[in-house]
Amino acid sequence: MYFLDAATAQQIVDRTMRIIDHNINVMNSQGVILGSGDSSRINTIHEGALLAISQNRTVSIDDGSVHSLHGVKPGINLPLHYHGQIIGVVGITGAPEQLMQFGELLKMTAEMMVEQANSMEVEQWRKRQREEFILQLIRHEGSYPEEMQTWAKQLQIDLTVPRVAAVIELSAQAQPHTSLRDIQLLLEYPQRNNLVALTALDQLVILKPAFLDGCSWDPSLEDVRIEKLLARLPADTKGRLKIALGHYFPGAGGIIRSYRTACETLALGKRRAPEHTKYLYQDHALPVLLSGLGNDWRGQELAAPFQLLQKRDRRRVLTKTLQVYLQHFGDQQRCADALYIHRNTLRYRLEKITQITGIDLNSLDGLLQLYLGEVLERLQS
Repeated sequence: MYFLDAATAQQIVDRTMRIIDHNINVMNSQGVILGSGDSSRINTIHEGALLAISQNRTVSIDDGSVHSLHGVKPGINLPLHYHGQIIGVVGITGAPEQLMQFGELLKMTAEMMVEQANSMEVEQWRKRQREEFILQLIRHEGSYPEEMQTWAKQLQIDLTVPRVAAVIELSAQAQPHTSLRDIQLLLEYPQRNNLVALTALDQLVILKPAFLDGCSWDPSLEDVRIEKLLARLPADTKGRLKIALGHYFPGAGGIIRSYRTACETLALGKRRAPEHTKYLYQDHALPVLLSGLGNDWRGQELAAPFQLLQKRDRRRVLTKTLQVYLQHFGDQQRCADALYIHRNTLRYRLEKITQITGIDLNSLDGLLQLYLGEVLERLQS
């Protein structure tokens, strides 16, 4: 059932008193005056309204009946209905015989405003519920329980649609014109089946349909879609906005993993290329996958040989040599040419690297460990 509130009641009073040159009172279903042109009467009981409610009819109060009722003045009081239920009363102060011409018009106007206020309230409630559900989606591991499926149906969200997560971050500036809420509306309308929710004061998540052609995931097409999105954004977002696209994961738990990869891609991208606006998972896949090992013993073990080399190599000659050697996949001639040194000099440096790290540079496993160690070290810096 809808309950008339003070804000809506006073809005009815203010709007109708601009047209009708009489005081207006709006009472709730208990006869309490919630809104009035006479502020001294607010929160008092209007017995004429109680009579209109109990008998479900228009009650006229003239000079003769004023003294028999408490908290009333001459006028008419009309019950307000919403979906067949009495939710309150609207009253006009003055001589009843002069007010009847306004009565039904005022009642209709008041009921329309109640309907509008309730529709807006329902829509706001629905938006809040939708956002809360999206936040649950990006936190939920595994398959969806029955209560989440029921909730999704109520919100008309199709859980079978494959989705990929993107994260948008908007930094604040002095008197910015465009807010995250503006961007959220832009992403939701016109309808593209995006699920959008604020995750922080400066960040929102978009759960986008993953399959443009209806059957497969193609991240290269997402690059184009993001470029089109950026082109639609207002000019004042340039320089303030960052967007990162995560990876698509099929099956149960795919959305939370996609969201995590989007967040990690954003964090990594901002560190490695702060001048860029967009960051795609496929461009940063290996560092993103390794980022979770930073504080894990496995990651520490992987990084240990490279860290030892850095510690012992104060002039960074050996470290630079190793990096170029890895870039050329162990091709000694190309590495020596790139460093402008003789191959014998290169062999000497490679032997020193092996002595310090204990890693066999002629082994694929050894090269891989040093390469991953370098990547992990860059992630920590």
